[in-house]
Amino acid sequence: MDSAGVLQNVRFSAAATAFALALVPAAALAVPRVGQPAPAFSLPAPAGKPVSLDGFKGKAVYVNFFASWCGPCNAEAPSIGKLRAKYAKAGLQVVGIDELDAPGQAAAFQKKYDDPYGAVAIDQSGEVGKRYGAIAMPVHVFIDRRGVVKTYRIGEMDPGQIETAIKDALK
Repeated sequence: MDSAGVLQNVRFSAAATAFALALVPAAALAVPRVGQPAPAFSLPAPAGKPVSLDGFKGKAVYVNFFASWCGPCNAEAPSIGKLRAKYAKAGLQVVGIDELDAPGQAAAFQKKYDDPYGAVAIDQSGEVGKRYGAIAMPVHVFIDRRGVVKTYRIGEMDPGQIETAIKDALK
């Protein structure tokens, strides 16, 4: 392909990207910003009292938006559980938010993977997911002890990437 063809392809790709972004609701593009306070939430748990970010003040928190039907979420769960156990004594709290899933799936997911999350919340309406920019699963948000977002990532993370983000949140 000559340089004119490459330039035409680049222009088409840029136009297609701009068009696709115009179709995405503005709220879906509003994601927590690194260095800014994490958006507050309070959601029901499968059993017991509601889970709220305020309940973890002074602790490093790893919030993981997941769904039982999400392949990468299933792949990550065993590693998340191991890292939760490894860093619990350092003060890490791991919260799994089951996003737009069928009733009962959060508890089944916890059981299937031997409780990878210290706390599980249900976001059946998807409202919290929207505030966190959860336009795909999984979404990873690592929050430091002051409530500030240290790492934000949409998509699968390998265990090393998760551990690096946990260490940063615990600093």
